[in-house]
Amino acid sequence: MVSVGNDIIKNQMRPKNLKTKIFLDSGDPNETKEILATLGFLDGQTTNPSLIAKNPEAQKRLAEGKKFTLDEIYGFYKGVVQEISNLIPNGSVSIEVYADKDTKAEEMLKQGKEMFVWIPNAHIKFPITSEGLRAAKIAVKDGLRVNMTLCFSQEQAAAVYAATRGAKKGQVFISPFIGRLDDKGLRGVDLVKNIIEMYKKGDGHVEVLAASARSIDHLYYSISMGADIITAPLKILSEWHKKKMIVPKDYEFYSRELQPIFYKDIALDKPWHEFNIQDDLTDAGIEKFAADWNLLINY
Repeated sequence: MVSVGNDIIKNQMRPKNLKTKIFLDSGDPNETKEILATLGFLDGQTTNPSLIAKNPEAQKRLAEGKKFTLDEIYGFYKGVVQEISNLIPNGSVSIEVYADKDTKAEEMLKQGKEMFVWIPNAHIKFPITSEGLRAAKIAVKDGLRVNMTLCFSQEQAAAVYAATRGAKKGQVFISPFIGRLDDKGLRGVDLVKNIIEMYKKGDGHVEVLAASARSIDHLYYSISMGADIITAPLKILSEWHKKKMIVPKDYEFYSRELQPIFYKDIALDKPWHEFNIQDDLTDAGIEKFAADWNLLINY
Protein backbone atom coordinates (compact mmCIF):
# COMPACT_ATOMS: atom_id res chain seq x y z
CA MET A 1 0.00 0.00 0.00
CA VAL A 2 1.11 3.59 -0.67
CA SER A 3 0.27 6.56 1.54
CA VAL A 4 -0.58 9.80 -0.26
CA GLY A 5 -1.36 12.47 2.29
CA ASN A 6 -4.17 11.05 4.40
CA ASP A 7 -5.22 8.59 1.71
CA ILE A 8 -4.06 5.01 1.30
CA ILE A 9 -3.97 3.68 -2.26
CA LYS A 10 -3.42 0.27 -3.69
CA ASN A 11 0.19 -0.14 -4.82
CA GLN A 12 -0.04 -1.46 -8.37
CA MET A 13 2.79 -3.46 -9.79
CA ARG A 14 5.37 -1.44 -11.68
CA PRO A 15 5.92 -3.19 -15.02
CA LYS A 16 8.87 -5.52 -14.47
CA ASN A 17 10.42 -4.80 -17.85
CA LEU A 18 10.14 -1.01 -17.51
CA LYS A 19 13.64 0.51 -17.39
CA THR A 20 12.65 4.08 -18.24
CA LYS A 21 11.81 6.26 -15.25
CA ILE A 22 8.37 7.85 -15.36
CA PHE A 23 8.06 11.52 -14.38
CA LEU A 24 4.96 13.70 -14.23
CA ASP A 25 5.20 17.08 -15.98
CA SER A 26 3.13 19.34 -13.74
CA GLY A 27 3.20 22.20 -11.26
CA ASP A 28 0.17 20.91 -9.35
CA PRO A 29 0.63 18.57 -6.34
CA ASN A 30 -2.97 17.41 -6.73
CA GLU A 31 -1.98 15.88 -10.06
CA THR A 32 0.93 14.18 -8.31
CA LYS A 33 -1.52 12.60 -5.89
CA GLU A 34 -3.83 11.58 -8.73
CA ILE A 35 -1.16 9.88 -10.81
CA LEU A 36 0.27 8.11 -7.75
CA ALA A 37 -3.20 6.76 -7.07
CA THR A 38 -3.56 5.75 -10.73
CA LEU A 39 -0.17 4.19 -11.47
CA GLY A 40 0.81 3.22 -7.96
CA PHE A 41 4.30 4.68 -8.50
CA LEU A 42 6.06 7.77 -9.80
CA ASP A 43 9.81 8.27 -10.25
CA GLY A 44 9.84 12.05 -10.31
CA GLN A 45 8.25 15.28 -11.46
CA THR A 46 9.30 18.19 -13.64
CA THR A 47 8.16 21.76 -13.11
CA ASN A 48 8.83 25.03 -14.91
CA PRO A 49 7.59 28.63 -14.68
CA SER A 50 4.73 28.02 -17.13
CA LEU A 51 3.50 24.99 -15.16
CA ILE A 52 3.65 26.93 -11.89
CA ALA A 53 1.63 29.70 -13.57
CA LYS A 54 -1.02 27.07 -14.42
CA ASN A 55 -1.25 25.88 -10.81
CA PRO A 56 -4.92 26.23 -9.74
CA GLU A 57 -4.03 28.28 -6.66
CA ALA A 58 -1.97 30.70 -8.74
CA GLN A 59 -4.77 30.96 -11.31
CA LYS A 60 -7.33 31.59 -8.56
CA ARG A 61 -5.23 34.40 -7.17
CA LEU A 62 -4.88 36.02 -10.58
CA ALA A 63 -8.63 35.67 -11.19
CA GLU A 64 -9.18 37.65 -8.00
CA GLY A 65 -6.99 40.40 -9.38
CA LYS A 66 -4.11 39.68 -7.03
CA LYS A 67 -0.56 39.24 -8.23
CA PHE A 68 2.46 38.03 -6.28
CA THR A 69 5.38 40.06 -5.03
CA LEU A 70 8.75 38.64 -6.04
CA ASP A 71 9.24 37.14 -2.58
CA GLU A 72 5.72 35.70 -2.60
CA ILE A 73 6.07 33.94 -5.95
CA TYR A 74 9.31 32.27 -4.91
CA GLY A 75 7.65 31.32 -1.64
CA PHE A 76 4.72 29.88 -3.57
CA TYR A 77 7.02 27.89 -5.89
CA LYS A 78 8.93 26.60 -2.85
CA GLY A 79 5.71 25.46 -1.19
CA VAL A 80 4.57 23.65 -4.34
CA VAL A 81 7.79 21.68 -4.79
CA GLN A 82 7.99 20.89 -1.08
CA GLU A 83 4.53 19.34 -1.25
CA ILE A 84 5.51 17.37 -4.36
CA SER A 85 8.75 16.26 -2.72
CA ASN A 86 6.86 14.95 0.30
CA LEU A 87 4.68 12.87 -2.03
CA ILE A 88 7.62 11.34 -3.92
CA PRO A 89 10.53 11.51 -1.43
CA ASN A 90 12.52 8.89 -3.32
CA GLY A 91 12.04 10.58 -6.69
CA SER A 92 13.50 13.63 -8.38
CA VAL A 93 11.78 17.02 -8.56
CA SER A 94 13.01 19.53 -11.16
CA ILE A 95 12.89 23.21 -10.22
CA GLU A 96 13.62 25.80 -12.89
CA VAL A 97 15.52 29.04 -12.39
CA TYR A 98 14.10 32.23 -13.83
CA ALA A 99 16.02 33.21 -16.93
CA ASP A 100 15.40 35.56 -19.81
CA LYS A 101 17.72 36.42 -22.68
CA ASP A 102 19.75 38.76 -20.47
CA THR A 103 20.13 36.61 -17.35
CA LYS A 104 23.77 35.94 -16.52
CA ALA A 105 25.26 32.71 -15.23
CA GLU A 106 25.97 34.23 -11.83
CA GLU A 107 22.30 35.05 -11.27
CA MET A 108 21.17 31.62 -12.47
CA LEU A 109 23.68 29.96 -10.15
CA LYS A 110 22.57 32.10 -7.21
CA GLN A 111 18.94 31.11 -7.80
CA GLY A 112 19.89 27.48 -8.35
CA LYS A 113 21.77 27.21 -5.07
CA GLU A 114 18.87 28.76 -3.18
CA MET A 115 16.34 26.43 -4.83
CA PHE A 116 18.49 23.34 -4.37
CA VAL A 117 18.08 23.47 -0.59
CA TRP A 118 14.29 23.81 -0.78
CA ILE A 119 13.98 20.02 -0.96
CA PRO A 120 16.39 17.07 -0.62
CA ASN A 121 15.62 15.60 -4.06
CA ALA A 122 15.96 18.62 -6.36
CA HIS A 123 17.35 18.85 -9.87
CA ILE A 124 17.86 22.48 -10.90
CA LYS A 125 16.84 23.37 -14.44
CA PHE A 126 19.10 25.65 -16.44
CA PRO A 127 18.50 26.58 -20.10
CA ILE A 128 21.00 25.40 -22.70
CA THR A 129 22.52 28.78 -23.45
CA SER A 130 26.08 29.96 -22.95
CA GLU A 131 25.12 31.47 -19.60
CA GLY A 132 23.12 28.42 -18.58
CA LEU A 133 26.02 26.10 -19.40
CA ARG A 134 28.44 28.29 -17.47
CA ALA A 135 26.12 28.08 -14.49
CA ALA A 136 25.74 24.32 -14.83
CA LYS A 137 29.50 23.75 -15.08
CA ILE A 138 29.99 25.43 -11.71
CA ALA A 139 26.84 23.94 -10.20
CA VAL A 140 27.85 20.31 -10.71
CA LYS A 141 31.31 20.99 -9.29
CA ASP A 142 29.57 22.44 -6.23
CA GLY A 143 27.50 19.26 -5.85
CA LEU A 144 24.19 20.39 -7.33
CA ARG A 145 22.06 18.13 -9.49
CA VAL A 146 20.95 19.76 -12.75
CA ASN A 147 18.44 19.29 -15.54
CA MET A 148 19.52 21.07 -18.72
CA THR A 149 16.34 22.12 -20.43
CA LEU A 150 15.06 23.37 -23.78
CA CYS A 151 17.29 21.06 -25.82
CA PHE A 152 16.60 21.05 -29.55
CA SER A 153 19.83 19.79 -31.15
CA GLN A 154 22.59 17.21 -30.86
CA GLU A 155 25.13 20.02 -30.65
CA GLN A 156 23.41 21.33 -27.53
CA ALA A 157 23.45 17.83 -26.04
CA ALA A 158 27.16 17.51 -26.79
CA ALA A 159 27.81 20.85 -25.08
CA VAL A 160 25.90 19.71 -21.99
CA TYR A 161 28.02 16.56 -21.86
CA ALA A 162 31.23 18.59 -22.15
CA ALA A 163 30.22 21.29 -19.64
CA THR A 164 29.27 18.74 -16.97
CA ARG A 165 32.12 16.31 -17.56
CA GLY A 166 33.18 14.74 -14.27
CA ALA A 167 29.68 14.72 -12.78
CA LYS A 168 28.34 11.57 -11.14
CA LYS A 169 25.63 9.35 -12.59
CA GLY A 170 22.26 10.80 -11.62
CA GLN A 171 23.62 14.31 -11.24
CA VAL A 172 22.82 15.54 -14.77
CA PHE A 173 19.68 15.26 -16.89
CA ILE A 174 19.18 16.67 -20.37
CA SER A 175 15.67 17.42 -21.64
CA PRO A 176 15.17 17.28 -25.43
CA PHE A 177 11.72 18.66 -26.25
CA ILE A 178 9.81 16.32 -28.55
CA GLY A 179 6.53 18.15 -29.03
CA ARG A 180 7.97 21.53 -29.87
CA LEU A 181 10.07 19.99 -32.64
CA ASP A 182 6.93 18.24 -33.95
CA ASP A 183 5.25 21.66 -34.02
CA LYS A 184 7.97 22.80 -36.42
CA GLY A 185 7.40 19.82 -38.72
CA LEU A 186 10.36 17.81 -37.43
CA ARG A 187 10.18 14.33 -35.90
CA GLY A 188 11.09 15.20 -32.33
CA VAL A 189 11.56 11.60 -31.20
CA ASP A 190 14.53 11.38 -33.59
CA LEU A 191 16.43 13.90 -31.48
CA VAL A 192 15.96 11.78 -28.36
CA LYS A 193 17.15 8.71 -30.27
CA ASN A 194 20.16 10.57 -31.70
CA ILE A 195 21.26 11.89 -28.30
CA ILE A 196 21.01 8.42 -26.77
CA GLU A 197 23.15 7.05 -29.60
CA MET A 198 25.72 9.86 -29.30
CA TYR A 199 26.02 9.43 -25.54
CA LYS A 200 26.96 5.77 -25.99
CA LYS A 201 30.41 7.11 -26.87
CA GLY A 202 30.66 8.82 -23.49
CA ASP A 203 30.89 7.87 -19.82
CA GLY A 204 27.15 7.79 -19.13
CA HIS A 205 27.06 10.71 -16.70
CA VAL A 206 24.21 12.49 -18.54
CA GLU A 207 20.75 10.89 -18.45
CA VAL A 208 18.34 11.58 -21.32
CA LEU A 209 14.96 12.87 -20.19
CA ALA A 210 12.44 12.89 -23.05
CA ALA A 211 10.32 16.00 -22.51
CA SER A 212 7.43 17.84 -24.15
CA ALA A 213 5.53 14.60 -24.73
CA ARG A 214 2.26 15.30 -26.49
CA SER A 215 0.91 11.80 -27.12
CA ILE A 216 0.98 8.18 -26.01
CA ASP A 217 3.11 7.54 -29.13
CA HIS A 218 5.79 9.83 -27.72
CA LEU A 219 5.74 7.87 -24.46
CA TYR A 220 5.86 4.47 -26.16
CA TYR A 221 8.67 5.47 -28.50
CA SER A 222 10.75 7.01 -25.71
CA ILE A 223 10.45 3.83 -23.66
CA SER A 224 11.23 1.53 -26.59
CA MET A 225 14.33 3.46 -27.66
CA GLY A 226 15.74 3.36 -24.13
CA ALA A 227 15.33 6.90 -22.82
CA ASP A 228 16.48 7.04 -19.21
CA ILE A 229 13.43 9.11 -18.27
CA ILE A 230 10.28 10.44 -19.85
CA THR A 231 8.18 13.23 -18.39
CA ALA A 232 4.57 13.50 -19.50
CA PRO A 233 1.42 15.33 -18.39
CA LEU A 234 -1.32 13.71 -16.36
CA LYS A 235 -3.48 13.06 -19.43
CA ILE A 236 -0.85 10.92 -21.16
CA LEU A 237 0.14 8.95 -18.06
CA SER A 238 -3.53 8.26 -17.36
CA GLU A 239 -3.97 7.04 -20.94
CA TRP A 240 -0.94 4.76 -20.49
CA HIS A 241 -2.61 3.28 -17.42
CA LYS A 242 -5.82 2.64 -19.35
CA LYS A 243 -3.72 0.76 -21.93
CA LYS A 244 -2.41 -1.54 -19.16
CA MET A 245 0.94 0.26 -18.89
CA ILE A 246 2.32 -1.43 -21.98
CA VAL A 247 6.13 -1.45 -22.27
CA PRO A 248 6.85 -1.74 -26.01
CA LYS A 249 10.12 -3.23 -27.23
CA ASP A 250 10.31 -2.13 -30.87
CA TYR A 251 7.76 0.61 -31.25
CA GLU A 252 7.65 2.28 -34.64
CA PHE A 253 6.49 5.86 -34.66
CA TYR A 254 6.58 7.52 -38.02
CA SER A 255 4.63 10.34 -39.59
CA ARG A 256 4.90 11.27 -43.22
CA GLU A 257 4.05 14.82 -42.25
CA LEU A 258 7.16 15.12 -40.07
CA GLN A 259 10.67 15.44 -41.45
CA PRO A 260 13.33 13.11 -39.98
CA ILE A 261 16.17 14.50 -37.89
CA PHE A 262 19.31 12.72 -39.02
CA TYR A 263 22.08 11.57 -36.70
CA LYS A 264 25.31 13.57 -36.68
CA ASP A 265 28.64 12.03 -35.73
CA ILE A 266 29.77 14.53 -33.11
CA ALA A 267 32.88 14.12 -30.95
CA LEU A 268 32.27 14.65 -27.25
CA ASP A 269 35.81 15.53 -26.27
CA LYS A 270 35.78 19.22 -27.25
CA PRO A 271 35.31 22.11 -24.78
CA TRP A 272 31.60 22.97 -24.44
CA HIS A 273 31.98 26.48 -25.87
CA GLU A 274 33.22 25.09 -29.21
CA PHE A 275 29.80 23.61 -30.02
CA ASN A 276 27.15 25.62 -31.86
CA ILE A 277 24.36 25.76 -29.27
CA GLN A 278 22.25 28.58 -30.67
CA ASP A 279 18.70 27.53 -31.48
CA ASP A 280 15.64 29.69 -32.14
CA LEU A 281 13.40 27.19 -30.32
CA THR A 282 15.51 27.50 -27.17
CA ASP A 283 15.26 31.29 -27.39
CA ALA A 284 11.49 31.08 -27.88
CA GLY A 285 11.15 28.68 -24.95
CA ILE A 286 13.07 30.99 -22.63
CA GLU A 287 10.90 33.92 -23.73
CA LYS A 288 7.70 31.93 -23.10
CA PHE A 289 8.74 30.74 -19.63
CA ALA A 290 9.82 34.27 -18.66
CA ALA A 291 6.57 35.82 -19.93
CA ASP A 292 4.39 33.33 -18.04
CA TRP A 293 6.39 33.90 -14.86
CA ASN A 294 6.29 37.69 -15.15
CA LEU A 295 2.49 37.67 -15.55
CA LEU A 296 2.30 36.39 -11.97
CA ILE A 297 4.34 39.20 -10.47
CA ASN A 298 3.42 42.73 -9.45
CA TYR A 299 6.68 44.54 -10.05
